[in-house]
Amino acid sequence: MERGGGLRSLRDANQRRVIEALGARGVASRADIARATGLSRTTVSSLVGDLKGAGLLVERQSEADGDQSVGRPPVMLSFDRSAGAVVGLDFGHSHIGVVVGDLSHTVLAESWHDLDVDSSANEGLDMASELVETALEQARVDKSQVLGVGMGLPGPITTENGTVGSTSILPGWVGVDAASAMRERLGMRVRVENDANLGALAELVWGAGRGAQDFIFVSVRSGIGGALVVDGRLYRGTGGTAGELGHTSLRENGEVCRCGNRGCLETVAGTVAVAGAFNAVRGDEVAIAELIELAHRGDSLAQRVIADAGRSIGIALANLCNVFNPERAIIGGDLSAAGDVLLAPITESISRYAIPSAAAEVEVVAGQLGRRAEVMGALALILHEPEHALFSRVAEAAGARP
Repeated sequence: MERGGGLRSLRDANQRRVIEALGARGVASRADIARATGLSRTTVSSLVGDLKGAGLLVERQSEADGDQSVGRPPVMLSFDRSAGAVVGLDFGHSHIGVVVGDLSHTVLAESWHDLDVDSSANEGLDMASELVETALEQARVDKSQVLGVGMGLPGPITTENGTVGSTSILPGWVGVDAASAMRERLGMRVRVENDANLGALAELVWGAGRGAQDFIFVSVRSGIGGALVVDGRLYRGTGGTAGELGHTSLRENGEVCRCGNRGCLETVAGTVAVAGAFNAVRGDEVAIAELIELAHRGDSLAQRVIADAGRSIGIALANLCNVFNPERAIIGGDLSAAGDVLLAPITESISRYAIPSAAAEVEVVAGQLGRRAEVMGALALILHEPEHALFSRVAEAAGARP
């Protein structure tokens, strides 16, 4: 009995590794799973067979099918729609985004709503709950199928209990147990994370961070968020505030920031500050998207205010490069749409202010996911968590012991 029990326990553990590897990738071949888990191809094939037999895995044609010059393309695997779904929520300072995805990383429904969420947690949570309900209906996903909800907030999140830790960045959310509050509304398991960390996670999985082990992610919106990825994993710090680049102090006597300090990067390079600098000269009320379009069309003032923001961001990043020595700096958020108008000044500042070796080793690139980075990261938060609820559900259906 002991030997049999031990073998069963080992098989369960190996099945968990296969499930987690496929859950993290969405779609993978047997060879991909074997490389990711370190299991033999024979073991992987046997475990995949169990999952297929339970109706939880499906095979699909490889995207390389049209190229026969490199041999027979591998058969790709993904979870069946019946295996479950996940929900991503992104609370920006002025919007809420919702995405429903399946376990093959396919987006099934998506919606966005403009709302100032900073001052009232209850208003934001109520609206988000309605948006989730609507998105699930559109995706034809029952609540019982949802394995978890990932939720991003634009402020420091206390790692220990998931509450908002700043009295000024999100004044209407201070001390709110956001996960519990949303769980009560939805009746689903909820995990909360800082939105910039989610943007970094999404870029790591699907975007400009793929293949990188150490990088900085900067989200330039009305606020400026930052996140660190170390050895391929998010680094949150002791209390969850690691990477708060937007509140790096650049000007001792600068404008008062909403965090309570003066001259923070956010006050000179956030989209509100950038648009404000342009509007103060032109006497217009141009939104940031219009400002970026003007810059692309060659408007010298639009290019100047964006470039000034880039230089300031570059100074803050240069200091971080000296400490962290990353291989990439990924620029996301609304202002990243300016492209080289923003990225070139960032690179120039890093080259000027960072030590030469650190400056030479970091590559400055635009994020690939745009405004969707944070909400897609919220999906990834659930798909990649080690205590994945998927294992219990799939293991039970496959006849394994959770």
